[in-house]
Amino acid sequence: MKQLVCLFLVFSMFSISLFAQPSEMQAPEGFDVQREGIAHGNVEMITYKSKTVGADRKARVYTPPGFSKRKKYPVLYLLHGIGGDENEWYNQGNPQVILDNLYAQNKLEPMIVVLPNGRAMKDDRAVGNIMEAEKVNAFSVFEKDLLNDLIPHIEKTYPVISKREYRAIAGLSMGGGQSLNFGLGNLDKFAWVGGFSSAPNTKRGKELLANPEEAKKKLKLLWISCGDNDGLLNVTKSTHEYLENHKVPHIYYIEPGNHDFKVWKNDLYMFSQFLFKQIDSTTFPKYTVLGTPASTNIRSAKYPQVLPDRRVIFKIKAPEAQKIQIDLGKKYDLIKGTDGVWTVTTESINEGFNYYSLIIDGVAVADPSSETFYGMGRMASGIEIPIAGEPFYNEREVPQGEVRMKRYYSDVTKSWRKLYVYTPPSYDLEASSKFPVLYLLHGGGEDERGWSAQGKADLILNNLIADKKAKPMVVVMLDGNLSTGIAGFTDRSLAMFENELIKAVIPFVEKTYRVSDKATDRALAGLSMGGMQTLHAGIKHSNLFSGLGVFSSGWWSNRPELSKPHYDFIQENVATVNKNVKNLWISMGAKEDIAYENCKIMLKKFDDMGLKYTYEEYPGGHTWPVWRRSLHQFAQTLFKQ
Repeated sequence: MKQLVCLFLVFSMFSISLFAQPSEMQAPEGFDVQREGIAHGNVEMITYKSKTVGADRKARVYTPPGFSKRKKYPVLYLLHGIGGDENEWYNQGNPQVILDNLYAQNKLEPMIVVLPNGRAMKDDRAVGNIMEAEKVNAFSVFEKDLLNDLIPHIEKTYPVISKREYRAIAGLSMGGGQSLNFGLGNLDKFAWVGGFSSAPNTKRGKELLANPEEAKKKLKLLWISCGDNDGLLNVTKSTHEYLENHKVPHIYYIEPGNHDFKVWKNDLYMFSQFLFKQIDSTTFPKYTVLGTPASTNIRSAKYPQVLPDRRVIFKIKAPEAQKIQIDLGKKYDLIKGTDGVWTVTTESINEGFNYYSLIIDGVAVADPSSETFYGMGRMASGIEIPIAGEPFYNEREVPQGEVRMKRYYSDVTKSWRKLYVYTPPSYDLEASSKFPVLYLLHGGGEDERGWSAQGKADLILNNLIADKKAKPMVVVMLDGNLSTGIAGFTDRSLAMFENELIKAVIPFVEKTYRVSDKATDRALAGLSMGGMQTLHAGIKHSNLFSGLGVFSSGWWSNRPELSKPHYDFIQENVATVNKNVKNLWISMGAKEDIAYENCKIMLKKFDDMGLKYTYEEYPGGHTWPVWRRSLHQFAQTLFKQ
């Protein structure tokens, strides 16, 4: 009977606001001001014996309004920063005031809150040089003190529910890192975890959460937050990216502010309202105050910002301008504020890399807040929109290759030209080895920088080689611009490129780099215009290449005078091409790819002629996400028996 009463008290306590979640995106004014005429909780100082430290230690404990020893309560362990102790939250954060006010509005489940000293050492005061190695290390030691000494003491002294589903941990700065480390490292102990402006003590990626699938099953809530002006935002952002890549539900909450209690009090106000309630993780993305600065922003630029649903916020200060638009394929009109700042939030943008321009009073210019890229025949801004899951072009802790810019004099063009060359991680380690080589071509309006800057070719190859999905290879990214405009696709311009590749580039590369000169170790690929150059030079010189990759390209279906000579050559030499080219690999975006119809018509002609090829199609248009995927897939097929 006693057990039934106890269970009834527990369930009745949690039935209040069972499906409630915070209605605000930020705390309202006065949320941290003590109010009269409401019930108040109590804060007391306790002492507990720590076998870990070998001393008595102190902590503050908050019990909620109406606290009764006849009820059982969940517990939140709330941790301080590197310069604080058990008094920091109490003196500067006023958690007792914030929580009392929330109880008065029926927005909070009754809970006990423990404010410990996270510096687990005998002299645990925040005095002297707080950055001494011993004092910093004591924050790691606290994990053992927390689990083996403090939690057992609290559960022996107070009427708490001793189950992981009723235990939460959160903290600010150093305490935020502790909360993530200890909470995610002990999923059998904690179901609710929050990191506020987490410090660099936060473990990285796989070390922090080695088993994402376990976290998905056990975590009730994972909250990570930071101020947008906080110098430690990168820690929170990198944690979010790892969680996002592994599809671990969490709230990623970026708010206006610095590394201070204005931010952390707001975090406590928001975070505490989720605790010990039934919540729907599908609603997590809506808890967004600010977006995340795009990875393509210049250093310290706050805008453009990317929201969780891939909408983008642009802000441009231009008080003298009369009209400003953002051109992202679709044009968006910005609205001018009284402070001269123009603002717009776009629709959801395609994942991956996107070119864009500012149009100020009719003139298209690059956004001064964004990195610029040579594309569309000029310098343009670019924005990287995060992709769901773990991108194959992520920066990973794997051996890194190197991209080198190399100048060479071309006897074909009678001018100095440039190459970008990727060498695999083993290139400098294997001084006697020769490597296979892929010649990789950009599209119209781009140049030799495209595959490295926009295409992330080096990251794609680093990851594939580390995963043993691709052979270590040298990748030569050359400048295919030997003429301009539509002339770039004429027989004359294609012949110019052919001569440059065969007579200048390949001899220079084979003289300068340790690459094999065998056709079985040589491949050629390109996107769009580079795809046509690959079709022309690669098929004409099939004795030089074992693999050809054609991405989003095809001979002109509406210009038979341009395409007929190439089809005639293939028809006459189809047996030779099939024998020499072990892998003619053709890929395309979906129907929105502007080369889609040309490619389909070309493939039909290849079928009729008996030319062997492999075809793959990816979601997306005539864009870098499609071409990155093309390189990722094509590279895995190269230089294998």
